[in-house]
Amino acid sequence: MQPDSSSPSAPSGFLARLLPVRPGEGLLVALAGSYFFLLLLGYYLLRPLREAFGIARGADKLPLVWTGTLLVMLLANPLYAALAGRFPRRRFIPATYHVFAASLGLFGLGYVLAPGHGGAVLGYGFYIWLSVFNLFVVSVFWALMGDVFDREQGGRLFGLLAIGGTLGALVGSALTERLAHRLDPAWLFLLAALALEAAVACVARLFRRAPSLRAPAPEKEPGPGALEGLGLVGRTRLLQLIAVYMLLFTLTSTFLYVLQGRVVEGAFASQAARTAAFARIDLGVNALTLLTQLFLTHRLVGRAGIPVMLAVLPLVTLGGFGALALWPGFATLAAVQVLRRGLHYAVDRPVREMLYIPLGPGMKYKAKSFIDTFVYRAGDLAGIWMTPILAALAWPLALPALGASLLWLGSAVGLGRKVKAPFKG
Repeated sequence: MQPDSSSPSAPSGFLARLLPVRPGEGLLVALAGSYFFLLLLGYYLLRPLREAFGIARGADKLPLVWTGTLLVMLLANPLYAALAGRFPRRRFIPATYHVFAASLGLFGLGYVLAPGHGGAVLGYGFYIWLSVFNLFVVSVFWALMGDVFDREQGGRLFGLLAIGGTLGALVGSALTERLAHRLDPAWLFLLAALALEAAVACVARLFRRAPSLRAPAPEKEPGPGALEGLGLVGRTRLLQLIAVYMLLFTLTSTFLYVLQGRVVEGAFASQAARTAAFARIDLGVNALTLLTQLFLTHRLVGRAGIPVMLAVLPLVTLGGFGALALWPGFATLAAVQVLRRGLHYAVDRPVREMLYIPLGPGMKYKAKSFIDTFVYRAGDLAGIWMTPILAALAWPLALPALGASLLWLGSAVGLGRKVKAPFKG
């Protein structure tokens, strides 16, 4: 993408050394960062509430809930792919966010009007729907960024764009922690829906201002076919390697999530206290993420390259499970979660999104969505059902968690060899 001469100039002086923004890129970076801020603001307003709902009747119910999540994802994927294949990007992307905003409003109404706030039915239904929501809205964001910015810009700017999401997550987490004991949760549903609608306004402005999006470009629109994404993954080696990497990432994430549920359930008695504990972890995650994105991400990518950076999170995860095996407890859990999730958002996610920049529209909007949602949740499901089996066999969770971490490290090495391009600049 060539910079837009009508955009604000790049920062100068200290900011020029801190931020890798060049002349003509300022407005697009600001719009994209605001867009991501609003998406994650909406999600993190509701994430602690989802976590509390998930263990309200015991962490042992999570396998059934996550099975339901995968089934909903199985239905949602072809519906989204059909929408993407029928309408141009400037129409189907806002439509996706409108649907999710309306659904959050309905959950808020159900919480207010249903007896007992809807009980387990509404709680688990919301848990499933928000688990679908957060993957789709973020996947669509990064797919569009792959069209707004080119390969060289992605290496410089994707970490910076992610700062917008981190700030949104920080604000959402802080608001939820402060309001958890004071405000009816129905207001959180409404605030999250409004944040999504504000994100749609950023999308509309991007389509008006980004040179790569302004002119009609049929070759950049996804083709028809509700199952096109699955077919592309089945016949493209790079996508297959990304899918394996994603599967092992989510498998290890699920093992850590199960440990988190057990520890928090034992350490805190009330739903409000658990919600506040989850929010504190989220705050720590997002503080680390912000510092890393601001000072390190683009420098690390530029100097070490994508192949090296893909291996960072598997190594951290391997060490984290080792620490939990030796020192179980909430303090260790919180430290591991903050470090792992912080580096995921600051380094692993932006680097992985850079892999899609040179790919075609079907891969960006359909295959990517399939990997980011269905494959992601398939890893969740495998992990969540393995845990009761391991418990029945009296096997500690640490052993398969360490084994999966080693396999993930191996997949990162294989993906790095396939990519080879260091994205330096």
